Amino acid sequence: MERTISGMLGKGSENHNKRRFNAKHIDSTRTKYNVEFCQENIKEVYHKLFDDALERYNAKQKRNDRKIDNYYKKIEHSKQEKPFHEVILQIGNKDDMNARSENGQLAKEILVDFMQDFQRRNSHLYVFSAHLHMDEETPHVHIDFVPFICGSKRGLDTRVSLKGALAEQGFHGGSRGESEWNQWMESEKQELSKVMGRYGIQWKHLRTHNKHLSVLNYKKQEREKEVAKLEQALSVEKAELSEIVSRQILAEQETEQIRNEGVAIRQEVSELSVINHLLKEQMEALAEDKEKFLSENEKLEKQQKGLQQEINKMVQSKEAMERNIHAYDEDAKWQLAEPGMLMSAKSYREKNVVPLVTRLKDTAKSLTIKCVRLTEENKKLKARVAKQAENVEFYKGRVHEQSSRLGQLQEKADDFERVKQHIGADKIDAIITNVRGLERIAQKQKQYNRTYRTSR
Repeated sequence: MERTISGMLGKGSENHNKRRFNAKHIDSTRTKYNVEFCQENIKEVYHKLFDDALERYNAKQKRNDRKIDNYYKKIEHSKQEKPFHEVILQIGNKDDMNARSENGQLAKEILVDFMQDFQRRNSHLYVFSAHLHMDEETPHVHIDFVPFICGSKRGLDTRVSLKGALAEQGFHGGSRGESEWNQWMESEKQELSKVMGRYGIQWKHLRTHNKHLSVLNYKKQEREKEVAKLEQALSVEKAELSEIVSRQILAEQETEQIRNEGVAIRQEVSELSVINHLLKEQMEALAEDKEKFLSENEKLEKQQKGLQQEINKMVQSKEAMERNIHAYDEDAKWQLAEPGMLMSAKSYREKNVVPLVTRLKDTAKSLTIKCVRLTEENKKLKARVAKQAENVEFYKGRVHEQSSRLGQLQEKADDFERVKQHIGADKIDAIITNVRGLERIAQKQKQYNRTYRTSR
């Protein structure tokens, strides 16, 4: 599909652009579809752009009649410059791009897109008013701007100048047909045609101005067409490249995730390997403790048997003492005989009383000694029994503690077996082999470092 592009100078009527009054050719029911890109008061724009430069200019003037009170009024009455300029751009005509048709809506979208970069391209044309009209036969845009230059050697250092502003943007006039304005207008049409190209519409040249263009500018237009096509192809390639880059980034992310998971698994397996090694060491230590406990139990049993034998001896001694006590009551040798007839008291004492008393004293001494010994033995046996009871309770606690620890270690061992079943025994063995190899390398490196520091 091809459409023409129209570009013309406008009168710059703010009342018309903002629809403060309606002409006969305006459909007021469609005014709501108009687009206002920007709208500033032009006098405030002049203050924004030129007040600083005006202050610097007046400060240099020694004569008051050369000072400028109001820069806007000065330009308004100037014969060389206008306060602002307006350009009107339109795609097609009322027959092929009518505002009420689907193509008219397409023209609106293109013009809105075109306006997005207008101010960026035209850095020396300050756009203070821009309106897109959809309430007339053909969609078109009014762009009002103030052209300015900076660093001027004449007048204000920042001042109004259409020719200078366009020259700053690269448009230098030649013949009448190649004026700065015509070159700039042709350039903006080229920009509009690029936007149309993105919507599938080609610029239909009427060639009404080609006779005014030099051969160089005509070739420039053709080259710009080629560049537009190349840019479109490049845009497609960029999109494809972007998709490829996105896929590559996604693949790299997935690879990195897999790598991280592998590192985590290797680290977990390494930790499990260390835990398994510790489990083996602790189980061996527990086995040794078990043997020790069994040996201690055997000793305790022997001690208990010995104590029992001592107790039995004490019981036997008690029974013997009890028998001896009965002997004192019944045995004749412990009885004092009746004095014989004609036996004197002295003779009775020496023959009967003194020997009996002596035996009683010896027996009492012996019994006292045995009683003391038995008492001491009883105390010692009680102390040993209490100590043995404490040892038994201690070892019971140790056995319970070790049993709990064995249960925890068994859970760790079971977890390690689950990991081996999930990952595979071969992979686990390979990882453990690698980890041990790394540990040996690290150990050798430490030994080398110690040897190196010692040699220094």
